[in-house]
Amino acid sequence: MRRLRNVKIVATLGPASNDYEMIRALFEAGVDVFRLNMSHGTHEDIRARHEIIRKVEVDTGRPIAILADLQGPKLRVGAFASGAEELSVGQDFRLDLDPAEGDATRVQLPHEEIFAALEPGASLLVNDGKIRLMVKACGPDFADCEVTVGGTISNNKGVNVPDVILPLAALSDKDRKDLEFVCELGIDWLALSFVQRAEDVEEGRKLAAGRAAIMSKIEKPAAVKAFEEILDASDGIMVARGDLGVELPIQNVPPIQKRMIRKCRAVAKPVIVATQMLESMIDSPMPTRAEVSDVATAIYEGTDAIMLSAESAAGSFPVEAVQTMNDVAIEVESDRNYQSIIAAQREGERKTIADAIVVAAREIAETTDIKAICCFTQSGTTAELVARERPHVPIIALTPL
Repeated sequence: MRRLRNVKIVATLGPASNDYEMIRALFEAGVDVFRLNMSHGTHEDIRARHEIIRKVEVDTGRPIAILADLQGPKLRVGAFASGAEELSVGQDFRLDLDPAEGDATRVQLPHEEIFAALEPGASLLVNDGKIRLMVKACGPDFADCEVTVGGTISNNKGVNVPDVILPLAALSDKDRKDLEFVCELGIDWLALSFVQRAEDVEEGRKLAAGRAAIMSKIEKPAAVKAFEEILDASDGIMVARGDLGVELPIQNVPPIQKRMIRKCRAVAKPVIVATQMLESMIDSPMPTRAEVSDVATAIYEGTDAIMLSAESAAGSFPVEAVQTMNDVAIEVESDRNYQSIIAAQREGERKTIADAIVVAAREIAETTDIKAICCFTQSGTTAELVARERPHVPIIALTPL
């Protein structure tokens, strides 16, 4: 089952995509990489999904990549007794260290460091900024807030504090345990969340010890500033637009996305564009026109992969979301404008003898009846250089490893 496109589709697994039938259906609809979100589920949940993916791989005779995404030093609320609560504008709501299940008046925020850094007047953004709280009073183990933007708050939703610098380690104790677990399990990619500097990447690489390629998620202003160093230390990049759009003015995200994609292409490292690509398909079988344009724009810009999060993990139409991405990708890649854009980007990427060789290989493949480009590689770099060229024929990488 060879895909009729070069761009890859990443789908996050979750409650809506937990069994063999659904995971296989997602693969057959177009998924190339399955994402295991370590922020949700137990190790046994992750193990079960991993086993199903590998079974689908065997049954279909096609390789499937697995990306394990570490939670990172992400601030998250605890669980609610009813699973979710509705917060109204103007109501009081408390965050504290009490591990008891939350209700409409309070919930646990199990991070002492945030209470130590908060001051009255600070803003707290919950669930990618959909809910906003203003701190009225705070102490070493609580923050009494007023809801300024209401909405539904549910279990384990993320919290951002854009006005406050928090002293957080790159990898939490949970991350270290999760990292060792998934590397022993056998994964292809390890995504590091909330990377802020190259040293964070090196720490993750040291712990992975060659058992997985390292992907850095760019979702903090500090990571944007140190992007070149982070890119150099990483095997791949994820443009994680959710937290990035909360931590920075939202209008800054599109140009940042474009610059990152171009820089990744220049050094032949894969880049994923993620978050809210088909958000409306969580509840609707059809995407909005703006969402389709967003997916298409990322592909036109040269991204290597596009990702589904809640759409495939918790949505009502996971297969339809994948099919939509697949259809958009095929349509874009068949457009002459896409081919012209990719060709224009190539001019600034030819700097080495290896670059010249892979360009020649692509041009030969395009002007003759060659069925595939075969390259010998030990580190994978040569194959990545060929893939950057977006040839119209399959790439076969041969390695002694």
